[in-house]
Amino acid sequence: MQQQDAHMRPLNRPEDLKAIREAMEEGKNPLIATDVPRWEDQVGISRIVNRRVLEFEVLPTPAQVLADQPLTPEAQEIVAYSRDEIRACLYGQDDRLLVIVGPCSVHDPKAALDYARRLAKLKDELGGELLIVMRVYFEKPRTTVGWKGLINDPDIDGSCNIKKGLLLARKTLLDVLGTGLAAATEFLEPTSPQFIADAVSWGAIGARNTESQVHRQLASGLSMPIGFKNATDGSIKAPTDSCFAAAQQHTFFGIDHMGRAAVVKTLGNPDCHVVLRGSSHGPNYDAASVSEALETIRTLMPQESAAAHGLIVDCSHGNSGKDEHRQAEVVRDIAARIASGEQGITGVMMESFIEGGNQKAAPLDQLVYGKSITDKCISWPDTESLLRELAEAVATRRWK
Repeated sequence: MQQQDAHMRPLNRPEDLKAIREAMEEGKNPLIATDVPRWEDQVGISRIVNRRVLEFEVLPTPAQVLADQPLTPEAQEIVAYSRDEIRACLYGQDDRLLVIVGPCSVHDPKAALDYARRLAKLKDELGGELLIVMRVYFEKPRTTVGWKGLINDPDIDGSCNIKKGLLLARKTLLDVLGTGLAAATEFLEPTSPQFIADAVSWGAIGARNTESQVHRQLASGLSMPIGFKNATDGSIKAPTDSCFAAAQQHTFFGIDHMGRAAVVKTLGNPDCHVVLRGSSHGPNYDAASVSEALETIRTLMPQESAAAHGLIVDCSHGNSGKDEHRQAEVVRDIAARIASGEQGITGVMMESFIEGGNQKAAPLDQLVYGKSITDKCISWPDTESLLRELAEAVATRRWK
């Protein structure tokens, strides 16, 4: 029994880690050059597998996490009716403008809740013209390396305590829902939605993943509308193909509510649509780009689909060069066009936080409160002003 326990113990003892580091420094493979026990030894599998995997850390099951941090009846109601409201905006049954606004990525749950309380007041005030949904992003895609978001590294120190981050992310979503706001997020890892998707009203698939079969399959089974961003090279066909593919039934590998490997069969998600986020070649939020994108979408998608009706413009990223001042100019340009009666834009996305700009990632006690550690964000005072301008633009469009 002692031998069995040794084989199964977590790989975190100082002597084990020291042996592994020494082997690596000598250019040796630590899986065969050390006596550190591993699960392969326990079950009698050759160490030819997992030669570059140091450890498997077991997470609680999705069922356990959802039971420990359940949605209240009030939160369930917010999620349910806000998803329907978003669908109504996407299909043109509701003439309000969908506005997805909030931090680039949540790194401080306390500041995120502070922001949510401010936004909730505006949501109630401007609710006749704007459908405001808070951007609550936990997973940050990276071109190379960097901080990967609250779920992956909640302490912002490279310790990557994913269990802590996963539970903290869910609590943050519940807190946001507690203010009366619906939440939006980007789905990056195919496993994480099992832990948080029940609290999300709108989801995004990022530009780097818009052509990914894994993410198209994932979107086909999600219970909320999903926006596919145009590819980094500006391709509109890629996200349109994603909308078409995600609307179909799929069968693929996944996990169930008990965390077990499973075959997942989906019905398909008809509420997918395209998000214009600019590209490596420049912005694509102008009227000509919107018209051209819709023309492409309508040749590939059924006319009754959400994607064919209209699209969302991401005012950040390639459309603003990730500059918060330029992003505000993009929002104002779109507001003016909406006021003049331009059709085709069903929503906008804004990166906004309490303080404007951004700062270098570091542990919380070294950071400016309420300031982004990823992309530059519009300050709260400017955000408030811009939301009022958008609301006025929708009201003007109605009169016309």
